[in-house]
Amino acid sequence: MITKQTILATCYAVNPYKGSEDAMGWNFVYQIARFRKVFVITRENNKSHIENYMKENPDPVYQNMNFLYFDLPYWMRFWKNGSRGALLYYYLWQRGIVLFIKKQKLNFDIAHNVNFHNDWTPSFLWKLKKPLVWGPVGHHPLIPKQYLKDYSQKYLLKDRLTWMVKNFFWKVSPSLKKTVQNSQHIWCMNSGVPNKLKLKKERYSLYPSVASEDFCGKDEMTVKSDFTVISVGRFVPLKGFDLTIRSFARFIALLSKENQKKCKLILVGTGEQKKLYQSLIKRYRMQNFIEIIEWIDRRELMKLYEKSSVFLFPSHEGAGMVVPEALSFGLPIVCLQNEGPGEFITEKCGFTVPQQEYNRTLTGLSSALFRLFSEKNLYKEMSNAARNHYLERFSWEKRGEHLNEIYNKL
Repeated sequence: MITKQTILATCYAVNPYKGSEDAMGWNFVYQIARFRKVFVITRENNKSHIENYMKENPDPVYQNMNFLYFDLPYWMRFWKNGSRGALLYYYLWQRGIVLFIKKQKLNFDIAHNVNFHNDWTPSFLWKLKKPLVWGPVGHHPLIPKQYLKDYSQKYLLKDRLTWMVKNFFWKVSPSLKKTVQNSQHIWCMNSGVPNKLKLKKERYSLYPSVASEDFCGKDEMTVKSDFTVISVGRFVPLKGFDLTIRSFARFIALLSKENQKKCKLILVGTGEQKKLYQSLIKRYRMQNFIEIIEWIDRRELMKLYEKSSVFLFPSHEGAGMVVPEALSFGLPIVCLQNEGPGEFITEKCGFTVPQQEYNRTLTGLSSALFRLFSEKNLYKEMSNAARNHYLERFSWEKRGEHLNEIYNKL
């Protein structure tokens, strides 16, 4: 009888009540535990959430999960406040966790650095001298300058300075080089990672990290009488909501008055650029067509997806947790042709618009919306394909199966 390996997984962010990176951390360790025993090292502030959730949602899989909690002493983290300083603290946390693990004298076979990282922040788990899995590792490309014209020079400067820091790590950091050299397998969430780190084919797999629970549960998608476009995310330049608003306004201008009445854009989110987006809505006289909804309960968000027709997401990021959610409801995706959402979808379930001159980008996005609105057969085909694409590639169970394959190879 072959005994399956025990995994040691470090997950900086784990919270089953939250979305984004926290939800990813929880779902990844749950998927590991479907097949193997796992020691999970995470931050102390996640403890109450994890324990409460496990009490409220009993599951036999939990028998394979053993959580340990670690944080650096207060004097090394007093300056951290929410997202401010998170990357620096994560780097220090990564360094400190190795000694903590050694002191626990845990018996495990594979170390896995699971979440909250990208292709320029090193891991130090190779010091444990066990086979190391690194990832999913992401790559966030530089935002093309033409897409930052609405935003302050301060943001452009910050974005370019961050890129300089990343380049320093890619070119100079010995810790990053050792992480790459000592990883038996690197899970790359987009094509930018193996290109930037110059990885050999046998050392990595290319597979999206984002996934979603199945909140829809339908097999056949239907064409809705109204045409509701939805977009979800923080109101920051990275998410490209300026493109969302302008391209939707262009789409509306292509329609007759009668057809305009059937259309609506819902923006779910809030953030530092909210006033800018409100001013754009006013400038293009879209007050009757565009609604902003502040962050809402996750169950309410699922109801919005169910009522919607299309997911418009011209984000510049290298991931996009909301895309699998939209696909699960059979929503065709309209996004940019980039290393993030642009790599998640196929031509059967959505449109990807090349990164190009700003005005031409708007034309591409609005034309995609127009086709989905006016070509009912195309819409139905894409809607069913979106649902199938979710089932084949973006459920959490698929992530668990991919993890299982990785560990089996080791």
